[in-house]
Amino acid sequence: MAENGEEKLIAVARHIAKTLGHNETMADDILQIFSNFDGRLREKLSDKLTDEDPRACAALEQNLKSLDRQINRYLSADHPIWSDSADASSFLDAVDELLAAIRDWTPMAADKPVASCLDRADDLLQQAMFRLEDEFRSLMERGGESFDVTRYRNNESGADYAFDSDKDEDEDGEMICSGDDDPIPVAHPITDFDIVIDALPSATINDLHEIAKRMVAAGFGKECSHAYSSCRREFLEESLSRLGLSKLSIEDVHKMPWSDIEDEIDRWIKAVNVAVRILFPSERRLCDRVFSGFSSAADLSFMEVCRGSTIQLLNFADAVAIGSRAPERLFKVLDVFETVRDLMPEIEVVFSDQYCLVLRNEAMAIWRRLGESIRGIFMELQNSIRRDPAKAAVPGGGPHPITRYVMNYLRAACRSRQTLEQVFEESIAPPTGGGDYRKPDDASSLSVQMAWIMELLESNLESKSKIYRDPALCSVFMMNNGRYIVQKVKDSELGSLLGDDWIRKHTAKVRQCHMNYQRSSWSKALGVLKQDNNSSLGSNVSVKGLKEKLKLFNMYFEDTCKSQSNWVIFDEQLREELRISVVGNLSPAYRNFLGRFQVVPELGKHAEKHIRYTVEDLEARINELFRGTGGSAGGRK
Repeated sequence: MAENGEEKLIAVARHIAKTLGHNETMADDILQIFSNFDGRLREKLSDKLTDEDPRACAALEQNLKSLDRQINRYLSADHPIWSDSADASSFLDAVDELLAAIRDWTPMAADKPVASCLDRADDLLQQAMFRLEDEFRSLMERGGESFDVTRYRNNESGADYAFDSDKDEDEDGEMICSGDDDPIPVAHPITDFDIVIDALPSATINDLHEIAKRMVAAGFGKECSHAYSSCRREFLEESLSRLGLSKLSIEDVHKMPWSDIEDEIDRWIKAVNVAVRILFPSERRLCDRVFSGFSSAADLSFMEVCRGSTIQLLNFADAVAIGSRAPERLFKVLDVFETVRDLMPEIEVVFSDQYCLVLRNEAMAIWRRLGESIRGIFMELQNSIRRDPAKAAVPGGGPHPITRYVMNYLRAACRSRQTLEQVFEESIAPPTGGGDYRKPDDASSLSVQMAWIMELLESNLESKSKIYRDPALCSVFMMNNGRYIVQKVKDSELGSLLGDDWIRKHTAKVRQCHMNYQRSSWSKALGVLKQDNNSSLGSNVSVKGLKEKLKLFNMYFEDTCKSQSNWVIFDEQLREELRISVVGNLSPAYRNFLGRFQVVPELGKHAEKHIRYTVEDLEARINELFRGTGGSAGGRK
């Protein structure tokens, strides 16, 4: 029944057309009018006319002539069509009609007359698309010119933020002027990244969307995306330039002095934060509005807009990652690593589509390479400790420069403890080189690294201590360095990383060095005083022998004081402890010896002539030691 009804309807339409059509043109016009009511009716009429009527495509021919006149009137215009809203609307309507005609007649393209008409329609459509592309570019450029790049707004509150452009400021103020030129607006430091840049007026965005809709429908989506991206890409690159970011290749970065790279890293961190948190999301939003309803075109356009700037930003981070692994670079590499890490959630969101997959993956790969670089820097630190030569002894046995360097380096590094633990959690560099350190079950991978570095440092210091020929000075050297290390560990994150057991163990080592010093330093002088200490003081005591002992003691005491007057105990508490222990061992024995010396009858009242130092003089002389300043002979003449 339905098919019979359609046949009757078509027959009536043909009869009316022939009856009312006084000529061929009028009949074709009437057929076109009927066909406009229903696409199905047009298709049925066309099928019948193709089979039965030699004037099958007369309606299409007439429609194309009309559209050709309308469209060519705009194609030949020497002014922008979108300068007049009525012209823009009329032109888009004509394009819509042309697209509809091509769409409706394409199923009949097997018929040669229809195919010929469609070829001409395609040519006309292509010319219309070229003009639409030009209009699209023109709208983009005019919209960009009207946008104040120095303003942006908060996404939540809608509040405006502005760059100052009426005065010069220093680097912190971020305003730059060059001679008499207009000031270049540069952003103040941004702390609130929840803002969106409206880079084009809303009316322009609506016009762009209308053009994009026609171009995508006509199969010119890539051309539209290219026109869009070429304009927006320039805006994005200019924005990064205004943030102080230089266009540097990986080779350029590797040729730069490290001090210059450090400055570039500071600028890069500011630029990449603004780019990923403000500029890229704003471009994503703009793409989605211009290509609303055409997600593939929006994704392609966004990728083409952001690809160049993203690669520029990532290349710099990559250059830092694969550059020199000198230990002094650690802290800036950590800054870059932490910046990429903190931005990865935003990167994954803004680059979530299929076209941006390669950018997202590259960001992740560079983040991993930065982690590898940090681990490599620690390996280089270990190597530098191993290779550090003994060379000359440190005057006075004070803390060695490598001890100060390594401990201050590790303390500074531990300020980024969480980051370092993240870096090392998947890749533990096992100790090598004969160390006996064993990882406790509850120790983190970072703890392993720190303990191994400390063991390497201690081994290196033991080798350096052998430069000192005096065993006592060797003990002072190890005592100084050991105390310095323990103090630096106790008052920093190193303490919690290495643990209380490590601190107790190395504190005990310092005490052992103290004891070694006592045994090797004052043994000769103390040995003289203790000779025959338990013998009686009868007449068999040799006066000459006592005098010789006193003379020998004075010589040993003065030699020891003279040699140790330039020794250094850097820690005040340790210095005082050492003096007290020396006095505690030497002073009682000396007082006892003087007592024996003074009671000898032959010496009598003349004993003081032979005594150069009183007990008080001896203690005063000892208390002058370990300052590294030398000392006077002191005592009685």
